[in-house]
Amino acid sequence: MSTQRWRRRWHGSVAVACLGIGSLAACASIAAAHTGGSTGYASVLVSGNTVRYSLTLSAAALSPELGDEIRLARAGRAASREKLLGLIRAKLKLRTAGGGCEAGPGFVESPSLEVESVTLVVDFVCALPMRELVIRDDIFDVLGPDHHTLAKIESPRATEQFAFAPDAREARVTLGDDGEVGRGSVSFFLLGVHHILSGYDHLLFLLGLILRGGRMLSLFKIITAFTVAHSVTLALAVLDVVVLPDRLVEAVIALSIALVAADNLSPRPAVPRRWVVSFLFGLVHGFGFSAGLRELGLPRQGLVLSLLGFNLGVEAGQALVIALVLPGLVLLRQTRWEARMVASSSLAILVIGLVLFVERIFL
Repeated sequence: MSTQRWRRRWHGSVAVACLGIGSLAACASIAAAHTGGSTGYASVLVSGNTVRYSLTLSAAALSPELGDEIRLARAGRAASREKLLGLIRAKLKLRTAGGGCEAGPGFVESPSLEVESVTLVVDFVCALPMRELVIRDDIFDVLGPDHHTLAKIESPRATEQFAFAPDAREARVTLGDDGEVGRGSVSFFLLGVHHILSGYDHLLFLLGLILRGGRMLSLFKIITAFTVAHSVTLALAVLDVVVLPDRLVEAVIALSIALVAADNLSPRPAVPRRWVVSFLFGLVHGFGFSAGLRELGLPRQGLVLSLLGFNLGVEAGQALVIALVLPGLVLLRQTRWEARMVASSSLAILVIGLVLFVERIFL
């Protein structure tokens, strides 16, 4: 998914309920009603007793009011620039072992001509000693519960990455006497969990694959093939070994949803071994998982741990959804309603996949 869609919230439980209902109208209405989220990309540069905080926001993913302020700031309106900088000064709190950090001067940059985004830069002066830096991010109070901030924290000798969310607003970074930053990947694990649970297109594809049933060994092969495939391309994309256009990736992901659902409705599967389908389309889904991490521009230092944490989080969230859905599918196969439920649910998934495909190709 692209940056603008990456944080869209349609929780896995809603997608699961949609399949359970098997209602075309219910699924279509949920698909139309889901709201977009936003992702900010922050750089935190520690140097001596100063901290430079830079946050890049895209107007397209924010509320109309804030989006207008960003456009006006890009056009040079001083009042809009000060309002945006005031947002950072008011909602970002930094403190060290020696006390709090005071927000100082700031400025606004427009890093991209193609995308309506701005980078807000504010300098903080902190009390000494700086053996530990605590960052409290309450920007969600203004940007909404669907916002997330991916942050890269740099010192002269090391780098660490954090993912700020409404339920994970604080990061505590241990600094050595020379300003060295400790490494960690827990926040990226949580981000991975949240990403898969809110990534309804990935979940619909996976649920469409297992909806038709089969033996436990077959289901295990399907899930394993999807996991292996998207793990490989996620790593390749984040490491910039192989990168595909986001628009193409999104469109193919939507098409994969529609094709799997259509295959469920046909008397005979087009590909008898569904784990092959899972693997091939899983490669594309891995590129979708990578979009947000790539745009953060994570440095090579500490990248492996962040990537590993994110991928493990994706797998944990995926395992949670499968654990919730699978017992219900097993019970369903013991009733006379199985064929009707599979057909109606597959039809709903097919419609959603086609709508997403048209949207991502033409809109």
